[in-house]
Amino acid sequence: MDFFCEEARLVVELDGGGHAEPDQTGYDAQRTERLEQMGIRVLRFWNPDVLLNVDGVLQRILESA
Repeated sequence: MDFFCEEARLVVELDGGGHAEPDQTGYDAQRTERLEQMGIRVLRFWNPDVLLNVDGVLQRILESA
């Protein structure tokens, strides 16, 4: 997890290119499923989105909290 807000039960993941690899996508999906089973929402953003559209990323986080 890159960021976790316990109060909002929200995880924010920032994914680099390695997260597009087949082994990593499977691992990420399993971890997301486990977190969701615990009542924790997971938002994923690609690193370029964070760097090039920070306002859009922050808006999506605010809408989810």
